[in-house]
Amino acid sequence: MAVKEEKKTRKEGAYEASDITVLEGLEAVRRRPGMYIGTTGVDGLHHLVWEIFDNSRDEAMGGYCDDIEVALLPGNRIRVADNGRGIPVDVHPKTKVSTLETVMTILHAGGKFGGEGYKVSGGLHGVGASVVNALSTTVRAEVHRDGGQYVQEYKDGGKPVSKIKQVGKSKLHGTITTFEADPTIFPTIEFSFERIVAHLRQQAYLVKGLRIAIMDFREFDKVRDEEVYYLRELGADVPSVTFYFEGGLKSLVGFQNRHLDSVHRNVFYVEKEVDGVQVEIALQYVDDITSRISAFANNIYTAEGGMHITGFKTALTRTLNNAAKSGQGKEGDSFTGDDVLEGLTAVVSVKMREVQFEGQTKGKLGSVEARGATENVFGEAFSMFLEEHPDDARAILGKATLAMKARKAAKAAKDSIMRKGALDGMTLPGKLADCQTKSAAESELFIVEGDSAGGTAKTGRDRRTQAILPLRGKILNIERARLDKMLGSEQITNLVVAMGSGIGDMFNIEKLRYHKLIIATDADVDGAHIRTLLLTLYYRHFRAIIDGGYLYIAQPPLFKIKQGKQVNYAFSDAERIALVGADLPIEEEGQTEEDPTDENEEVTPNAVTKRVAKISVQRYKGLGEMNAEELWETTMDPARRILKQVTVEDAVDADHVFDMLMGTDVPARKSFITSHAREATIDI
Repeated sequence: MAVKEEKKTRKEGAYEASDITVLEGLEAVRRRPGMYIGTTGVDGLHHLVWEIFDNSRDEAMGGYCDDIEVALLPGNRIRVADNGRGIPVDVHPKTKVSTLETVMTILHAGGKFGGEGYKVSGGLHGVGASVVNALSTTVRAEVHRDGGQYVQEYKDGGKPVSKIKQVGKSKLHGTITTFEADPTIFPTIEFSFERIVAHLRQQAYLVKGLRIAIMDFREFDKVRDEEVYYLRELGADVPSVTFYFEGGLKSLVGFQNRHLDSVHRNVFYVEKEVDGVQVEIALQYVDDITSRISAFANNIYTAEGGMHITGFKTALTRTLNNAAKSGQGKEGDSFTGDDVLEGLTAVVSVKMREVQFEGQTKGKLGSVEARGATENVFGEAFSMFLEEHPDDARAILGKATLAMKARKAAKAAKDSIMRKGALDGMTLPGKLADCQTKSAAESELFIVEGDSAGGTAKTGRDRRTQAILPLRGKILNIERARLDKMLGSEQITNLVVAMGSGIGDMFNIEKLRYHKLIIATDADVDGAHIRTLLLTLYYRHFRAIIDGGYLYIAQPPLFKIKQGKQVNYAFSDAERIALVGADLPIEEEGQTEEDPTDENEEVTPNAVTKRVAKISVQRYKGLGEMNAEELWETTMDPARRILKQVTVEDAVDADHVFDMLMGTDVPARKSFITSHAREATIDI
């Protein structure tokens, strides 16, 4: 009897077992790299370096390693070597392959899940080395331990080329990992030496006694990386930086304050473990109005703070208020959290076995026990510091008292401004030409230099979506100005009221009236200065606007090139030269200079003559020199304009630059200008 097989017909929209995809090995990482490293852009590329480095750093945090070397090699390869214990090479009881291969090829395999391998680590999920392996074309892992030298290589997204093998004897101990990022995953593979140096400098401060060397061998044709343990033994003349700090966080505070005047002489420092949480804090007050608090949990930078910062701020406010009431300062109103933070540079670092972060990016510490430990350790130690250093205590309390008085004055000035401002439904600044739409997502505010450019922009704009606010001259340098002085400036007040978002503790990003704030200044020294003053204002008081992607810089053209009826614009000297050559004279102040060959006849191979159209090149000194039509089509038309979005990749470096360029440290500013003079574009 024949059995007839029934043929199933799949219904549209059906959800069946065959729809479930099972990815083997590291394929999930290659399919969705963003889940593991955030992005395949430049940040994700460098994240590969951090993952391998963190494995070595965790060895150092456990006291098993004191020397790490990171080398950039030819062919976009990265090599990280340490003198730690070395990844185990014996057969793993569960996977039945070497422990090294297990760590390098299996997700969530590592020594940080509760065994005795690591008491404290930055890695939580055991995916670091395996993720790097998955996203690389080649990886070479070399282990020195137990008297032997062992090597295993991987290719094409983490596939072992062969089993682990012993290639020789060794008296050394540690791990060397060399990888080459996969160009099919990362569109651009270009490692930044400066970026790696900045990140690893921070790590060197966080682990006292750890030596970290960074070397750039990319200009060398061949590096004998398989023949030596540390590449610096080659003695090659390559760009290199080495960090080693015995002072730890105290050294980091000193580094961050190097261009600022300290309020008190001694840097406060404490390191103590309570209930399994190791707390380390260093701080110093400086003659400034901003605060700089860097927070770390298991050496991971927690940009959004978390429980350890909550505990630190609570103890700081309580301790200084107690000190003021006990006779170390003048009695009076209590300090608020803002009062005691003014001018504070602090680094707060906690290390714990079971650390919990909020969010996938580890930007905020969620471990509740970190709050109590930090509050207790810091509160007790800081109280003792104030008692033992009465001169420092008086200086710190004096700084907080001054901040409290300024806060009250600023509140009065701010309340006055806000009562008159758009937040209470009152009129917008008279100089503001507002747009018609009420949708913030559609609205743009051009912050224009001078009334002349402002008048032209008002005529040439799209009235429905574009608003114009002209500024008269240079605004106040707010780097060291408190809120009351800032709001006494008509220019800044007009800008604050026009934006509608408020300022200080009344700032609300949801009330921002324009989702494109465009700084449009002249292409000269004064224009650059005004632009820098505005950037300082936004960085110090409206950081959320920058982080939200709402701040832009307009790029007006430098040259107008006219040939007959055809008009082109050049935004740089290079573009001008590409269009007309380097020898064509440029019009200055209304003078018309033409190419001397304009009237010549050109003879073609067919003996047909034609007249070459006249060419003129006009150099724009300012936006006011353009008519409304020119300004629209070059700088304001969304279809043709060039805007540069303002971002902050490294807040610490940005903070340092603003301190140096806009602060009071004249020698540092002079040194910076002198050392970078050749890079400047000078308009003569």
